[in-house]
Amino acid sequence: MPHVLSDHGTIVAAMFGHPLAVTRPAGSSNKILWIAKDPTPPGDLQIDATRTGTQDVVRRTVPGGPGPSIIDLPQPGCWHLTLTWPAHTDTLDLTYQP
Repeated sequence: MPHVLSDHGTIVAAMFGHPLAVTRPAGSSNKILWIAKDPTPPGDLQIDATRTGTQDVVRRTVPGGPGPSIIDLPQPGCWHLTLTWPAHTDTLDLTYQP
């Protein structure tokens, strides 16, 4: 399964919608399962995504914390994600195709 381990190893992005893309065929999605290393208290997973070469930040929220999600981003390219959930913060990079 395609996946990305976060920089500090506290969370994994397992990509069911691989490759991630800005434009998806009908019936498909950018499904990502967020798997935290340690159990966490209840609370949302906040994602602040910045596309490489820009300072524009796009925010996404996964209600209830790490788990299943659909994460669509507005433009293709490499995105640096800052992930924040109760008692944790980590980062990782994901690439979205056109």
